[in-house]
Amino acid sequence: MKAATGDRLHVHGKVVGAHDKYGEILEVRGENGGPPYLVRFTDGHESLVYPGPDCVVEPAPPK
Repeated sequence: MKAATGDRLHVHGKVVGAHDKYGEILEVRGENGGPPYLVRFTDGHESLVYPGPDCVVEPAPPK
């Protein structure tokens, strides 16, 4: 998995009825775009994330 600052992290819900979570990647701390990523989620909290198989990186929209 590779990402860049400004990309969006989409975390799929793990159980039936669980909502997906979205966050903006603020910082890429791994080499060559790899994890971990510092992410600010839509609810405002920030977390260092090592994405699992339930995560997808969505490219940032063009400016």
